Amino acid sequence: MLKAIIFDMDGVIIDSEPQHAKAALRVFERLHAPADLAYCKSFIGSSTKKLCEDSIAHFHLDITADKLLQEMNNEKKAVLGEEGYQIMPGITELIKVLYQKGVHLAIASSSSLAEIENVVKSLGIKKYFTKLISSTHVEKPKPAPDSFLLALKELGVSAKETVVVEDSCYGCQAAKAAGIVCVGFVNPNSGSQDLSSADVLLESFGAIDHRFFKNVLKRSLGEPITIADTKRLIIRELSTDDVKKIYNIYSDPEVRRYIPDIDDYLDVEMEKQAAYIRNVYSFYGYGIWGVYSKTSKKLIGKCGIENQMIDGKEEITLSYLLDSKYWGYGYAIECGKAIFEYAKSQLDIKRIVALIDKHNTRSINTAKNLDMTFEKEVTYKGHNFLLYAIALPAASKRA
Repeated sequence: MLKAIIFDMDGVIIDSEPQHAKAALRVFERLHAPADLAYCKSFIGSSTKKLCEDSIAHFHLDITADKLLQEMNNEKKAVLGEEGYQIMPGITELIKVLYQKGVHLAIASSSSLAEIENVVKSLGIKKYFTKLISSTHVEKPKPAPDSFLLALKELGVSAKETVVVEDSCYGCQAAKAAGIVCVGFVNPNSGSQDLSSADVLLESFGAIDHRFFKNVLKRSLGEPITIADTKRLIIRELSTDDVKKIYNIYSDPEVRRYIPDIDDYLDVEMEKQAAYIRNVYSFYGYGIWGVYSKTSKKLIGKCGIENQMIDGKEEITLSYLLDSKYWGYGYAIECGKAIFEYAKSQLDIKRIVALIDKHNTRSINTAKNLDMTFEKEVTYKGHNFLLYAIALPAASKRA
């Protein structure tokens, strides 16, 4: 269960890395140190103190670490006075939404506590944060896990109840070293950061909500995510335990009739499906999900959306497969409507298509009942199909 989110500050809440680099380069220029932007960016995610200590040794500077740190901090204030805080788009709204949902929020930053306090006060967001943690509070800065471990202790939560948001290589490594799920925020101004240790990457805060973080945490714990809860069905991510049940549905010749690429060997199909479950859901945020009857509690099929190259164009395609015992009762339409709503509200997908065998009258009627319109005939994997499509209206995901 999600109880807390810990944010880095620089590069996540405020776009401050360019300002920090500008301040550092001004100081280095005065000291005649041949530092460049790449050198400054190599310390993103660590502390200014670490930058000072390294640069004194690297450039043989005749200055103490404390004196250099003071000059760096003074120059940062000067740059900030010139430009003000550059807040990341969408972050304030996200913080408010998470707070309203009862999530405990903290900042764990390599900046000083005074800097963190100034930022949250200036942006009017201090009241939303339970704890503010500075690298000065711990023995070792990021990539050591100390800051995040202290944040967990101060918040009174466990690593399995928490998500970290970081924009730097050091920050992501620190989060994982603390055993915490990490969302890597891709900020171009943070330089070329290696965020490969993060569990998932994020490019914008514009439409992210509480559900996004809950799902990231659940996936990390190996728990399937519920996509939709309709009148008669539960649609959720498949688990490896479901694969054999799906394969049993495949054994019906009527089900297999219009479905290519089903392996005849159960162990091979199970291996393929297990790899799919591990990799696809977390990468895309969507895929083919399980369909469960609320009445019987049993898996009765699967449905979802996938990326496919069709007629030279990248498309997102609707797919569903139901046990033949459930045909003719409107379950496919119920699945389709739930998928469209999820794609619109949670994924901001604008268009979905369906590839249908021209002899598959059931699926053609389902497409029409879902308000999909015929566009053209296409050839896909050597077979002729009808292409139906629907345009989804824009919807806000944040609530």
